[in-house]
Amino acid sequence: MSTNDELHASTDQDAPMRIVKSRRDYNTWVGNETVEDYALRFTPHSFRKWSIFRVSNTALGAIAFLVQEAIGGTLAVNYGFYNAFWAILAVSIIIFLISTPISFYAAKYGLDMDLLTRGSSFGYIGSTISSFVYASFTFILFALEAAIMAYALTLYFDIPLYVSYLICAIAVIPIVTHGVTLISGFQMITQPIWLTLMFGSVGFILLKEPHILSDLWHFSGATNNDNVFNIYMFGSAIAVALALVPQIGEQVDYLRFMPEKTSKNKVAWNLGVLAAGPGWIVLGMVKLFIGALLAYLALDAGKSFTESVNPTHMYFTAFSYMFSNADVVLAVTVFFVVICQMKINITNAYAGSLAWSNFFARLTHSHPGRVVWLVFNVFIATLLMLLDVFQALEQILGLYSNIAISWIVAVVADLVINKPLGLSPKGVEFRRAYLYDINPVGVGSMTLASVLSVLAFLGVFGVEAQSFSSFIAMITAFVMSPLLAWLTKGKYYLARTPHQFKPAQTHATCSVCDREYEIEDVAQCPAYQGPICSLCCCLDVRCHDTCKPEATLSSQWQRFISKLLPQSWATNLHSGIGHYLLLMFLTIVVLGSILGLIYINLSLTISDHVDIVLPQLFDGFLKAFFALILVSTVIIWWLVLTSQSRKVAQQESNNQNTLLQREITLHRQTDAELQKAKVIADQANQAKSRYITGISHELRTPLNSILGYAQLLNNDDVIKDSNRYATEVILRSGDHLLSLIDGTLDIARIENGKLEFDMKPLRLPEFIQQIMGMFEIQARNKGLNFDYNIDNNLAPVVRADQKRLTQILINVIGNAVKYTQQGSVDLQFNYAREFLSVEVRDTGPGISSDELDKIFEPFVRGSKTSGDGGTGLGLTICKLLIKLMGGDMDIRSQEGIGTTFTMRLFLPSLRAEENIAITSVQMPVAYQGPKYKILVVDNEPVDRELLVNVLSPLGFEVN
Repeated sequence: MSTNDELHASTDQDAPMRIVKSRRDYNTWVGNETVEDYALRFTPHSFRKWSIFRVSNTALGAIAFLVQEAIGGTLAVNYGFYNAFWAILAVSIIIFLISTPISFYAAKYGLDMDLLTRGSSFGYIGSTISSFVYASFTFILFALEAAIMAYALTLYFDIPLYVSYLICAIAVIPIVTHGVTLISGFQMITQPIWLTLMFGSVGFILLKEPHILSDLWHFSGATNNDNVFNIYMFGSAIAVALALVPQIGEQVDYLRFMPEKTSKNKVAWNLGVLAAGPGWIVLGMVKLFIGALLAYLALDAGKSFTESVNPTHMYFTAFSYMFSNADVVLAVTVFFVVICQMKINITNAYAGSLAWSNFFARLTHSHPGRVVWLVFNVFIATLLMLLDVFQALEQILGLYSNIAISWIVAVVADLVINKPLGLSPKGVEFRRAYLYDINPVGVGSMTLASVLSVLAFLGVFGVEAQSFSSFIAMITAFVMSPLLAWLTKGKYYLARTPHQFKPAQTHATCSVCDREYEIEDVAQCPAYQGPICSLCCCLDVRCHDTCKPEATLSSQWQRFISKLLPQSWATNLHSGIGHYLLLMFLTIVVLGSILGLIYINLSLTISDHVDIVLPQLFDGFLKAFFALILVSTVIIWWLVLTSQSRKVAQQESNNQNTLLQREITLHRQTDAELQKAKVIADQANQAKSRYITGISHELRTPLNSILGYAQLLNNDDVIKDSNRYATEVILRSGDHLLSLIDGTLDIARIENGKLEFDMKPLRLPEFIQQIMGMFEIQARNKGLNFDYNIDNNLAPVVRADQKRLTQILINVIGNAVKYTQQGSVDLQFNYAREFLSVEVRDTGPGISSDELDKIFEPFVRGSKTSGDGGTGLGLTICKLLIKLMGGDMDIRSQEGIGTTFTMRLFLPSLRAEENIAITSVQMPVAYQGPKYKILVVDNEPVDRELLVNVLSPLGFEVN
């Protein structure tokens, strides 16, 4: 595997590719399956809800095309009816046999001709060849049918022929844009009209001319020879008629909508598929014979050989037997021709849009919508009409039939020989993710059969081979398909084993477009690490076929060249120059083939001054060929350079992506380790919390007993003063221990994340005023200046945990008042953006820089305050509480100058309309002895426990 492959593989294994949703935001046409008709995917079971009759009737409506009558008439005129009869009969049998397996497989699996070809020995990219052949059939047939209709319109309305061409081309587009639903309705309405007029006209002919069939049997045509069987004419006639073989593709485009086969509808289902699939040729055979009959009548009526094979003149002659008025005959003829040609050309245009969609989607990985390719197909057909393609009907169909037969027979051989013998997998796998790009079984069989039969048709192998070129195509494809499957041991059918979803799972959501699809339409994608629908898989170009690196076209080509050429040559061929030479060779072949076919077509239509015109025509084509080659050299070189630049950019992108993925992987590892450490830390905190809770309980119980007895001794009037001092020391020490225990428990709860906040409405200005009133008395009793400034912009009401907020303010302000012996304590309260900023400045002893770094650590007390009875936990708890409340706390201090605490607390304000009930507590101003008294000045309930816990340690008495 190359470096690029390794980088790409590494990227895909590490993480799924990032999905840019805009890549799958298709326009309204493409997203609407009523319009799209599942152009690039199999028909889901949920959509196959039409009746068997409706599907069959729609499919049979596609054979109304008058080219069949034209072919029948052409065969009878050119080869005599006797040879035409046996050729038509032979062709009908061949087409019936070929069409049967294709029809049943398509109806069973819900596949169109392209998807069926993919899985039946052609591969993902290999089937583009057949898509092109099929698309060619649709626009050739469209051009022929539209030319017939245009001739009828010109004859009736006396308008220029090119205007009629444009009308006939544009008329079908509105119907075909909405797919098979609207087409089905059109076919249902027009079916009885078509059948009535067609068979009605023939009935009148047989009624008025009872001996016409006997006369027709002896019709020798333009040969003027005895009407006897001629093997060469028979073979040539078959070659022309077998051009109708691809019509089964158009039948399949409708058969894929057939409802599922069940035990109840088994008989009707089989009959429906048989009638709409291979059964089309039964009615087609009748139409071919009708064409022969009408051509004979037209000649008998004085028409020329050219006019006699034109369906408009044919049916003008036929309707002359039904109506006596010439104007009525002409009107009915034009009406009938328009009906027939609209019925077939909506099918041709629809089938062509599907074929082009598949062709270009695989080559360009882009799908602008089926409607775009509908217009494209109609445009090409219009150009062919302007080239007067109808004049060379026999030559065009004869040449085309050899290629079409090679393709169709190669598919049939796989279905009826390879699969039953186990040379290819059972079923039909059509998903890109599981297919080789090129399967040499189908591609090789078709290529060899096409080359041999076309060479035979051009007369390279003699007259005998030229007459039976179609049989050469059939036999070669039918034999080579199982032979190549046996030689390759079926290796190139599946690139990897299809992913097996859960047995009960019927639907999956595509990881790219986020839409739900049936399991049959979904593959498992390693690039996106999830299910991917067949459309997204078909259009994706960034994955570089990560799921099947050895099955891509480039990989298969490299292996083929390496085996075919010396290593040095193969290496050079894979370079930029090698790619350029290869593309130039293919371009020369394609341009030569196209111009050669056009030249042959034109040369066959020239009848006057052949010796003069042909050399001039050849010189003109030769000059055009070299001019196109000259232009192609520049364009292909630009394409090669662009491709190389894109590959370099892609390689750099892959390198950067790999580095990014590695960085992401390292971050994930780091995050995993951090998460593991966090879990360990949480477990340690929980263990510590449990330990502290347990030990505090064990300490509190005997300590409460000691304090109780010490209080009893202290209240005893008979105790001596010396003993009283001892009991007071015990009480003070016990209170200190209780404070330590409570503080330690608070810290443990905070670190363990189990501290809960009781957030309630709080009247902020009144609350701050109350706190200031508490400390103002203490400060003045010590002779300190106690100044505070409360911002007028304070929110009237905030949501806060009053207990914790009180704890923070009392701890910080209490320290400032307690440790400041002289000077002042100044406070500033500001409120902005729902944050309360509090600044507490004192002129106390200050804190040294060494101690300042550790001031918020537990049990740390400054040297100036040691031995004062503090626990060393107050600031620690304040800092932790403020962080939990969404704020921060800072300290600045200088020894001998003072300390400044700055706090910022998140206190969201409440709307005025909220229902608020706040308990107000007022402090008396006058000093009332060693104890202070709290007075409740309103009738609202007071949280007495809160007041006791907060204010009692400060010397206040709570009543």
